[in-house]
Amino acid sequence: MEDYPVEENVPRRRFLELLLGATSALILGLIGIPLTGYAVSPALKGEKAEWVKVGPIKDLRPGEPVKLNFSYKKVDGWVEETANAYIWALNRDGKNYIAYDSHCTHLGCAYRWNKEQNHFLCPCHDGIFDVDGKVLGGPPPRPLDRYETKVENGELFIGRLLRGGKSA
Repeated sequence: MEDYPVEENVPRRRFLELLLGATSALILGLIGIPLTGYAVSPALKGEKAEWVKVGPIKDLRPGEPVKLNFSYKKVDGWVEETANAYIWALNRDGKNYIAYDSHCTHLGCAYRWNKEQNHFLCPCHDGIFDVDGKVLGGPPPRPLDRYETKVENGELFIGRLLRGGKSA
């Protein structure tokens, strides 16, 4: 009969340390992997442009901005509601359309089109913008923000907001 080497018994303290370490690693893996996925997933998702119909282009005369009121579906988590908003739409030449965000780039106040002086005026701090959205006077730090636009079947649609001409 062969004698096998006698193995030392693992001390109770060492066994509990190993068991606690293995349990901690398991719990960390079960919680950490989903949390990491949750934190990283927005960066991995491609941004989809949600196109919103704002109105017919037949009402837009070339060179004159028009205020267009529209409704859109707003989703916040599981809450879905209809919101109302407006943009300033400009028909450049019958083919190209610009949709300006309705908020001044200084402090977010609403501005209006001054037809007599041919510019946009923000009454909060006397911000003035030309028909192309460029700053003419006052404290605004950049031109008016614009939306991506497209025309389908005679209707103007807006997409992503472009801040100062760049993706928001």
